[in-house]
Amino acid sequence: MILAGDIGGTKTVLALVAKQDDGQLLIRHEQIFASGDFGRFEDILQLFLLDKPAVSAACFGIAGPIVNQRCQTTNLPWLIDASDLQDLLGTPKVRLLNDLEAMALGMLQLDASEWVELNPQAQAQPGNIAVIAAGTGLGEAVLYWDGQRHHAMATEGGHSSFAAMNAQQDALLAYLRAMFPAHVSYERILSGIGFSHLYDFLLASGFAPACPAVPAPDNQSGMDRNALISRLGVMGEDALCQEAVRLWVEIYGAEAGNLALKSLASGGVFIGGGIGPKIRPVLESGVFLKAFTAKGRFQSFLSTLSIKLALNPKTPLLGAMHYFDAD
Repeated sequence: MILAGDIGGTKTVLALVAKQDDGQLLIRHEQIFASGDFGRFEDILQLFLLDKPAVSAACFGIAGPIVNQRCQTTNLPWLIDASDLQDLLGTPKVRLLNDLEAMALGMLQLDASEWVELNPQAQAQPGNIAVIAAGTGLGEAVLYWDGQRHHAMATEGGHSSFAAMNAQQDALLAYLRAMFPAHVSYERILSGIGFSHLYDFLLASGFAPACPAVPAPDNQSGMDRNALISRLGVMGEDALCQEAVRLWVEIYGAEAGNLALKSLASGGVFIGGGIGPKIRPVLESGVFLKAFTAKGRFQSFLSTLSIKLALNPKTPLLGAMHYFDAD
């Protein structure tokens, strides 16, 4: 039995997977845990595996950098060590992957119905594929093409420095630098909390009046302010929210283009994460594509790249499930 996991700051998804005679993988048991409710990842494992069959191999995609098969999770106080898990699970076949590395591998398992193409001028080409995914944070990875198959390469590119591309974004950078004087990363914008940062910036700059439905930043109502701003913006129900979402998508497109250039992604771009499908109409509006291709002398190169939005939310789990097949 294969144990696969998608370990995030908000939730942890675990699955027990059986390999069929035809080589197909079948999930026998799957369970979701609230990550913050547990002091250690091992506590979740022991609860999940209670009265379950023995595990022969395990792979986990984790939101955080993997160094020497150890991970100090980015948004949790967990230290996860593959050697400790080998002892706990009773198998030497344990592998830790960065969550975007796992997601990238999982995207290779999707079929055509689970994608939306954002570039109507896309031309299918072989080569490296850039992977970018906005959710609780911003993840980036590369699927390196060796001429025969793709190999996932983890990065921490979401924490690279935000680069403004027009006067409005110059003002945004100054606004965010006051909030984060040490470093303004793309993740400060291209994540869930980014919608609030952009809304508050636009309000402070006088773009439009405050939306009566959006609570103040310090509200104690328990309402998901970011989700509300996003929803109202996508539906076009409020001018300030609508501009916040448009600006978010513009910056997302620009950073996706940056990643495509840095990885020479002739094979295109995969977009994952939980936010993309929720704002799909704005991603398809042309704002993303315009910012993606606005790279001067490399505009012609970028203009023919495939840009695919993944609709399946389980790609990190799929990648962990199939890791040992691809290894």
